[in-house]
Amino acid sequence: MNAIRLLHNRIVYAENAFAELVLWQLPQPLPGSPHPFKYRLAFVVNGVCVLRYDNEAGKGDHRHVGTTESAYAYTTPEALIADFQNDIARWTHDNRNP
Repeated sequence: MNAIRLLHNRIVYAENAFAELVLWQLPQPLPGSPHPFKYRLAFVVNGVCVLRYDNEAGKGDHRHVGTTESAYAYTTPEALIADFQNDIARWTHDNRNP
């Protein structure tokens, strides 16, 4: 089995903000991940990636919020996307202008 692209989508939130979601199903898990998915979800504002979920080979599942990186407990593709969207909403709420 070759890798299968399940999702490649760009969502525009505002003139200066968008999210890009890329998800692949692999024939076998990447080193560091127990599941057969490779993903990169990024939220970009004013040309800066402010939120990213990914699972590089050897590094495992993790997320970046600004310059802070933390482990991410991956369960399913649906939960991954929901968690990412919830973090976008939280980031947007916390960084809105008064």
